[in-house]
Amino acid sequence: MLKNIFQTFANCFKVPELKSRILFTLLLLGLTRLVSLCPIPSLDGQLLAEFFELQAQKGTGGGLLGLYSMFTGGALERCAIGSLGIMPYISA
Repeated sequence: MLKNIFQTFANCFKVPELKSRILFTLLLLGLTRLVSLCPIPSLDGQLLAEFFELQAQKGTGGGLLGLYSMFTGGALERCAIGSLGIMPYISA
């Protein structure tokens, strides 16, 4: 059973089009992860971290910003470029 699963996975990389699609998807996932770690220039991340900590102490769960941070995978709390979404590309 397990051998069939690994054999099927190995066969995916034998088809050139499927191999390129899988590698492209993995590249995009890696790029997304990298962008979520790059800090936003000229923004004090310490102040934002203190704000989130204050919201957590109040028991509100961060409200709307906490929800947005959850959807960005914590990128908002790290003040990352990935937390901005598509807006920098629209305004550029």
